[in-house]
Amino acid sequence: MLHGRERELAVVEETLSRVRDGNGAALAIVGEPGTGRTALLEHMLGRAAASFRTLGTSGFEQETALAYAGLHKLLWPVSERIGGLPPAQAAALAPVAGEDAAPPAGPFLVGTAVHRLLTDATAGGPVLCWVDDAHLLDRVSLEALAFAARRPGDRPLAMLLTAGPEAPAVSDSLCGVPSLRLGPLGDRAARAMLDDLLGAEPGTDLAADLIDLAAGNPLALSELAAALTPDQLAGVAPPPVALPVHSRLRALHRRRYGALPPDARRVVLLAACDERLELRTLARAAARAGGDARALETARRSGLIRVDGETVETTDPLVRSSLYADASLTERLAAHRALAAVLDQDRLRQSRHRAASAGEPDARLCEELACEAAAARRSGRHADAAPAWRQAAALTADAGGRAVRLLAAATDSWLAGRTRTARSLLRAARPYARSDELRGLSGLLYGQIELRDGAPASAVQILVDAADRLAGTHRTRAVLALMFAAEAGCVAGDHRQYRRIGERAAAIGRDGARTPVTELMLAHLDGMAATFGGRHEEAIGPLRRVLKLAESLDGCAMKSWASLAAFALGEDRKARDLATMAVNRARLRGTAALLPWALSTLALTQMVLGEFSAATAVSLEGLRAARACGQENGAADHLAMLTLLAAVQGDRETARTRAKSVTETAKRRGLTRPAAFAAWALGCLDLAEDRPEEGAARLRALAGTRPADLFTGVLATPDLVEAAVRCGDREGTEAALAAFDRWARSSAGPARAALAERCRALLAEDDAAAEEHFTEALRLHRQGGSAFELARTEFMYGRRLRRSRRPRAARGHLRDARQLFEHCGAALWAERAQAELRAAGEPAEPGARRRTDDLTPHQQEIARLVADGATNREIAARLVLSPRTVDHHLRNIFVRLGVRSRVELVHLFR
Repeated sequence: MLHGRERELAVVEETLSRVRDGNGAALAIVGEPGTGRTALLEHMLGRAAASFRTLGTSGFEQETALAYAGLHKLLWPVSERIGGLPPAQAAALAPVAGEDAAPPAGPFLVGTAVHRLLTDATAGGPVLCWVDDAHLLDRVSLEALAFAARRPGDRPLAMLLTAGPEAPAVSDSLCGVPSLRLGPLGDRAARAMLDDLLGAEPGTDLAADLIDLAAGNPLALSELAAALTPDQLAGVAPPPVALPVHSRLRALHRRRYGALPPDARRVVLLAACDERLELRTLARAAARAGGDARALETARRSGLIRVDGETVETTDPLVRSSLYADASLTERLAAHRALAAVLDQDRLRQSRHRAASAGEPDARLCEELACEAAAARRSGRHADAAPAWRQAAALTADAGGRAVRLLAAATDSWLAGRTRTARSLLRAARPYARSDELRGLSGLLYGQIELRDGAPASAVQILVDAADRLAGTHRTRAVLALMFAAEAGCVAGDHRQYRRIGERAAAIGRDGARTPVTELMLAHLDGMAATFGGRHEEAIGPLRRVLKLAESLDGCAMKSWASLAAFALGEDRKARDLATMAVNRARLRGTAALLPWALSTLALTQMVLGEFSAATAVSLEGLRAARACGQENGAADHLAMLTLLAAVQGDRETARTRAKSVTETAKRRGLTRPAAFAAWALGCLDLAEDRPEEGAARLRALAGTRPADLFTGVLATPDLVEAAVRCGDREGTEAALAAFDRWARSSAGPARAALAERCRALLAEDDAAAEEHFTEALRLHRQGGSAFELARTEFMYGRRLRRSRRPRAARGHLRDARQLFEHCGAALWAERAQAELRAAGEPAEPGARRRTDDLTPHQQEIARLVADGATNREIAARLVLSPRTVDHHLRNIFVRLGVRSRVELVHLFR
């Protein structure tokens, strides 16, 4: 089974489908050694066997110098057709038929002959021509097949080629052939593959170490799994730190390295000793080691290193670990000493290389490294600080000191966005962390990681235990652990824990002096516990104190907590401004781990304010940041927000696609809040599509069973009331509205009160009372709030007026609603407002052609990407959609703008 290659399989299947329909198509599958090029090709050959005649060959290193060798094997089954080609083309392919070609034909003639022969072979039905390891073909064969692949034509000919990216000549030859690059497997696919390989589920720690070492390479993962010892499987022996000696991948890298001249080998080993070297540093170190920096080009052509601007690095982590493991101790020490000698302007890296060349624990070197790592942390260079702490730990003799430095390495790895590395370092620290204090510090970090990329329900227990261990020595950190524990309970859906956790934190805070940071956290826990308990009047004081304290405190976490406090108080614009500050702090201080969290808070505030385009952009950034950091729970939060944003704007396909993905992740990890957001989104979509019965059923589950859930149940109450009134089933709406009303009355801003008035208007039995509530709701909306919610209130008011046989009064409200919906990009709602206008006697707008600014924000983004030349597949990857969904949107864009092609669309945007 090919794990994690669903997108790639779909691309290849799409290529073959075009050929089945009678058109030619070609695809080059490009990937590093071991990424599964051959496995993907073989899988597709099996699926194509019933409908294609296949012609194929594989490149062999031993035949690279033999002209026509690849064509001879590939075309031999159809060689009898060569005689039917025009004489010049037949002569060009004489070597394929076992005859001499004199004089040898030129590349153009050979290419046209191969193209003609392959297209003629389709007379009997679709033909699949495949070439594995095209980079190992002889030059004549490669150029001829690439020539044919660039000319698919209108005959049912499919050409699939696989190639490695390391040879520039190959990439030049395949230029112009559509390509599919195989990247590394994701963690989930790698774990599924590992389970298959071992026949049983390995321990979590061992699996994580293997996945980290394999760096997403399927062959590396299979070789590591095959080489595990029983003790490693049982967890009593340490996991491997490099590919096994007999590994094919390691042998490949070893052969490449061994084939290089001595100077080039020195250059490669220097690059393997440092993650990223500047060209100038490499040149000086190579000269000091007795080498010649001019050997860099020879080393680069080997595919073992790459030059990126002014820096040099190994092509992937497996190359680095393999070459470093194969180098002798003498070679490694010499390389580290050479680098230490020339890095006089970078104290941290110089100390690291000096430490690497030390043969035994050295207290002076250890202290030097620790000082440099601490300085790097203070300047926000967490990615640089983490390996320095790790080396300092290796040079530390006592267990406690080693644990402290491993924990510091794990913390900086986490803050730098390297979640897997942080987990690995925490596991390494576990045997040395013997005191309650060290176990508490370890639990604090482990709980944060589990909150963002694990099971939030487990994170609660881990963090509460950490707080208990830290209460006696680190009160501020103990309260911090409880802050994260309360959030974890919220994400897991247990908001009742807020009060219990807040009481524990208050008990810790009573002992000894409080810092402003501790005061802010305690006030936040107190205020949010009251909020989640529905005691909104009681929450006002503590939440106001959070806002006051946050004015003088800096940092991403302080501003994020203050933003949530402002949101709970109904001060949405202040909440947005504080969330913006939190995002800026995370960026400026290099705390990549905090950025997805800060962005989620910002997106929430923008969504509530009706700033849908801004919220979508923020959540797309947050989704990418969370995935880059390995925070799947954070990614689910952003995908849930994107689902809700698509739904409120009436983007059916996008909302449903995203909701399915969120629900699957939430079910697997116990993420109640993202699942609730997805359900809320689908309820909003039901309303936009005028299906109130389905919407009421979804929303009643949110607002009815969890009335204290501020972020879903309470916020969704206005939607529930609307759905219930429209379908004539008002059961439970009074209780839900009462909970919402308590929050609205305690709110400082008019937005919540406006929604409460709208709900009363909808529930009003007589028209006079409804008109009074609608009028008040509109007044409050205009004082400050969301343009989208104002539009919905105008729409509902106009709708009621029309049904009360007052069409003239209704038209003004419905007209305003339609314009506001169009401004917000809520296409379905705008269509519904237009339909109500027609029913109220308003004639249709003249002119069929719509302007580009009438598109929804989502449609505008897709249209702009198309205008910039992006393909559907590239747009899908960027916007987290499927290519089919992009195609659906593009058809709607064409209809809305009155255009018939991508070319016409491009002209509209110029």
